[in-house]
Amino acid sequence: MKKNRIDNVMKSMEKQGLSQMVVTSTPAIFYLTGKWISTGERMIALYLNKNGNHRLIVNKLFPIYEDLGVNIEWYSDIEDPIEILCKIVKKDRILGIDKNWPAHFLINIMSRNGAKGFVNSSPIIDRLRMIKDEEEIAIMKKSSEINDKVMTELCNNLKEGYSEKYYCNLLVELYEKEGVNSFSFSPIIATSPNGADPHHKSGGSILKKGQSIVIDIGGIYNYYCSDMTRTIFFGEEPSHRHKEIYSIVKEANLKAIQSIKEGVKFSDIDKVARNHIEKAGYGEFFTHRTGHSIGIEGHDFGDVSAINHEEVKAGMIFSIEPGIYIKDDFGVRIEDLVLVTKDGCEVLNALSKEITVI
Repeated sequence: MKKNRIDNVMKSMEKQGLSQMVVTSTPAIFYLTGKWISTGERMIALYLNKNGNHRLIVNKLFPIYEDLGVNIEWYSDIEDPIEILCKIVKKDRILGIDKNWPAHFLINIMSRNGAKGFVNSSPIIDRLRMIKDEEEIAIMKKSSEINDKVMTELCNNLKEGYSEKYYCNLLVELYEKEGVNSFSFSPIIATSPNGADPHHKSGGSILKKGQSIVIDIGGIYNYYCSDMTRTIFFGEEPSHRHKEIYSIVKEANLKAIQSIKEGVKFSDIDKVARNHIEKAGYGEFFTHRTGHSIGIEGHDFGDVSAINHEEVKAGMIFSIEPGIYIKDDFGVRIEDLVLVTKDGCEVLNALSKEITVI
């Protein structure tokens, strides 16, 4: 168990008057134990109690040979893990549960009157995970460094006549060369006009001269995600109009980054990027939030949006990714990950954001 992280959870539980909770999401269990245990449909639950009577309930199909610093309760496929959990939970107390725990587990324990009541306790760990410790920061810097390298290699391999899907498959090889075996999310490689769809599903569209390409990629290194977007132009200089739109997005990205420091509201960062694009006359074409938190998951808790009025804190890592998307024409998105510091931020991506023609 990660003692410092467990201690922080205990302090947060105490502040909320919560004496017990079960953690059931694989990323959250990894955050607290250092062990990635993905059990699919089978229940896994880390029970935490303010008195220190912590237990990990795991199916025998997923053996754990190392000492995780917590007592393990094993069960088989012919046993009911909720019955085991009910014997551990204090029935006269409220029980905190994860926000995404499957309903059939929750209904089962509720029908047995397994606790006095049930509350969503995910925000406790979600908020702790927003602020990265030194170990996490070092891993995420390395993850972004790898992503920069993979993006560069991908761009160097762009050739006319190959499909978006071809380059998604090539990404698998490029990441594996760097010790990264999975994507943070399905990569987006969108040739114009497909780039006008922010979440375009890369397919059979063929790369041709004169197109723009939105490339949004990320890999998982040592269980931590990277994420970056660049928009490039292929084979020919972009038109004056396309250059102008690209420059608007780039300035929105830079201005938002320059506004970041501890104590600034997420909504104010979003406003900086959005105001710049709106003043340029393209506000209606910036259709999503400015960014999202990232870490063990591609989208951790918290975002850079107009409705998030929380203040940023040193140690937070999130994306800054303004965009302009014009139907049947093209799209531009420029995205970096930033690490908040006391008096500013550190951009984790070093790849150029100048207009690039390949």
